[in-house]
Amino acid sequence: MSHSLVVDYLDAFYDYLQGEKRLSENTLTTYQRQLTAIFEKRSNLSLAELDVQFVRLVLTQAKAAKLSASSINLRLSSLRAFCQFLIKKKALAFNPAQAINAPKLDKRLPKNLDVDQINQLLDQSNNQVDLNLRDNTMLELMYSSGLRLAEVIAIDLEDIQWNEKTVTVQKGKGGKPRIIPVTQTALDKLTTWLQTRLKYCNTKTDDAIFISTRGTRLTPRYIRERIKQAGIKTGLDVHLNPHKMRHSFATHMLEGSQDLRAVQEMLGHQNLSTTQIYTHLDFEHLAKIYDQTHPRAKRK
Repeated sequence: MSHSLVVDYLDAFYDYLQGEKRLSENTLTTYQRQLTAIFEKRSNLSLAELDVQFVRLVLTQAKAAKLSASSINLRLSSLRAFCQFLIKKKALAFNPAQAINAPKLDKRLPKNLDVDQINQLLDQSNNQVDLNLRDNTMLELMYSSGLRLAEVIAIDLEDIQWNEKTVTVQKGKGGKPRIIPVTQTALDKLTTWLQTRLKYCNTKTDDAIFISTRGTRLTPRYIRERIKQAGIKTGLDVHLNPHKMRHSFATHMLEGSQDLRAVQEMLGHQNLSTTQIYTHLDFEHLAKIYDQTHPRAKRK
């Protein structure tokens, strides 16, 4: 077994991630990209050579390539998961990546738009153009319900419950569906867009709510570019992307409700610790108010 090649197990690992772990396509692509970077030029590496020394070599080369701490962590995490799979298959006796410490990450708070910027972005009057209407509706839904990019792409016509004012996310991260409230504003914009959408439906069109002028479901790259351009046209002084809309939703919901578990449920986070990063952002907001208002804090 020790003379078997490591690369012989990669396809089985990807099938395992997709079939048993039910990871999203984006997450699966990330694993593939990282493991390709590790093993592409090591096709003759045997299982016996997959040891602690090899893991250290991978990290040393990543640092030499000037990868960021987060990228190195991602590479190590992918290698750990793969080694754990090899243990499951009885191809390895222990996980050599488990004992290696990842580089420390700087704590970076998620960036968000303030409420005025959100209103500036979403209250655009140039929605007479079909694609602008579609993009504005998409942004409104993202901010309304805190959706991930992949979730927006996957939403079908049947996923909107108009009477209940909710959207069902069928293909969330980890494959777990969830139901999230939708604002009336978002529903009104969806109603208008769905009437316009009919013009672009054809034999290639499925049930996707957001489609291209060719009638096909939108791609992640296309949406990112359209959202970026929407931010530029609005005159925002920040780079706009899908994640920023989700962060803005989470931050504003937490500031208004102080209900961490409710926000966790709406975001679809499996662990509360993932949601807790927004408490740091909220504390930053509170600290600023404190410094401005507390009599003793205002002293020179």
